[in-house]
Amino acid sequence: MSYETAARTYEHRRAKGGNPRETEGRALLESARRMSEAQSKPEDKAGLSTVARLNWRLWTILQAEICAPECALPTEIRQNMLNLSNFIDKRMVGILANPQPEKLDILITINRQIASGLLTAVGQPEGDPAPSTGGSSQSV
Repeated sequence: MSYETAARTYEHRRAKGGNPRETEGRALLESARRMSEAQSKPEDKAGLSTVARLNWRLWTILQAEICAPECALPTEIRQNMLNLSNFIDKRMVGILANPQPEKLDILITINRQIASGLLTAVGQPEGDPAPSTGGSSQSV
């Protein structure tokens, strides 16, 4: 799926009233799953690079949401997420320059942890503060 298609799908679901936190959480989990699967095929450097690029695109979308003027997240959370995004950007460059399966470990962990927070927030009552990362509905 291209970046443009993914962004349109995300915006379409959001416009239809879908829960952005759930969408983002599921996207992060799917990316983590694909990276983990790529690790099981260490000889497939092209496959590893493909999933790394997919994860990078996902984080680029998340960064855009965090930086959007209508992002309702507190400044501290936005800054923390942008710092994490910067780490991920640097890690992605290193992976694409020298694809090694073990380099995906930290990205898989980060994706799973952020997804866990987002998906936990989905189950909370609407007014409760919950870990989330951007957008007008306090999603990534």
